[in-house]
Amino acid sequence: MPVPDDGALPADVGARVRAAAAAGAPRTFSLYVHVPFCTVRCGYCDFNTYTAVDLGPGAARGDYAETAIAELAFAERALEASGVPARPLHTVFFGGGTPTLLPASHLVRILAAARERFGIGPGAEVSTEANPDTITPEYAATLAAGGFTRLSVGMQSAVPHVLATLDRTHRPASVPAAVAAARAAGLEVSLDLIYGTPGESLEDWRATLETAVALAPDHVSAYSLIVEEGTKFGARVARGEVDDVDPDDQADKYVLADRMLATAGYRWYEVSNWARDPEGTGVHRARHNVAYWEDQDWWGVGPGAHSHLAGVRFWNAKHPAAYAQRLATGVTPAVGREIPDAPARRIERVMLAARTSTGLGLAEVEDGFAAAGDDGARLRDLVAALIADGLVDGRAALSGRIVPTLEGRLRNDRIVRDLAGF
Repeated sequence: MPVPDDGALPADVGARVRAAAAAGAPRTFSLYVHVPFCTVRCGYCDFNTYTAVDLGPGAARGDYAETAIAELAFAERALEASGVPARPLHTVFFGGGTPTLLPASHLVRILAAARERFGIGPGAEVSTEANPDTITPEYAATLAAGGFTRLSVGMQSAVPHVLATLDRTHRPASVPAAVAAARAAGLEVSLDLIYGTPGESLEDWRATLETAVALAPDHVSAYSLIVEEGTKFGARVARGEVDDVDPDDQADKYVLADRMLATAGYRWYEVSNWARDPEGTGVHRARHNVAYWEDQDWWGVGPGAHSHLAGVRFWNAKHPAAYAQRLATGVTPAVGREIPDAPARRIERVMLAARTSTGLGLAEVEDGFAAAGDDGARLRDLVAALIADGLVDGRAALSGRIVPTLEGRLRNDRIVRDLAGF
């Protein structure tokens, strides 16, 4: 559905936020800032990214900070006019693209504007993604001094031929240098890895994991390579130039990652994420991502960025020039909005919660089954079958929560299909 030029939200959004706070379960508010620039577009990437330095007025790299700040001002006005209570930011995340292609001072200016407009809660997590070869000690120190707390480094692999297949531009030696710079500045460190690249052997992947563990990051994300239609990598697979990904190979690599990371003191808390957590407190979990998985609120700044506020979803114009032009003329950068109905929201909740170590409360799906005419028997049978097949932790299920086992993480689509089918 269209979005009003002033960005006004439906009248009940503010009421829902206030009601949640009154019920003792306040909705947190986060900020995502999309920086769409890259030096090279990696062959597997289907994100909204651009390699051109100048994409038009307000969309050039040098102008981008001011354009993002203009959206922050717009967001403040739209939220206030819509009666949404002011809330300090719970987390801030700069993603891309490669945010660290911008000068560190530009990222700090955007963060300072967010602090001025919304406030930042005490102990808030403030992260930016980074390519390893963009981080110097000076860059990291500027981020830390400006309020950043965390650096998410795109390591992907420690093996040169794998990096080359992925079109990554950094050298393996850039990763420990970036980690050292972040540590010296007092920043937490997360490493992003990709497994299952065609031509990557199990020993290649083991070497990547060994290198990552040796760097002692606070957090590790490991994602299976997905060949997306419309990407350069997808075209190469279609032409037979490189092999398609092998699901069995990826499963073997996931199991190896989980075992090695667990041995090194990392606990999984979402299918693709592990945090150093010897005491089980969750201290190093990526709180920004957790806010997404828990269906909290966030405003997305930047071209193509998506936002969510109390059940209302909206998204910005995709091309940086169109995005900047809308802000320059005083209208919302958002070009579309949707309000998912209750069944759609239940399905989405199952898809997100069933991937986490916190799990999915059975009560969250009982209503959907009841609406479909189930007296509880079908749901009990489905859960019993998931336990019998080794996909769901039986002890957790007895306490009313669906938590995937290791096998359940590998076959998560089965859990979602069964529990979201209603």
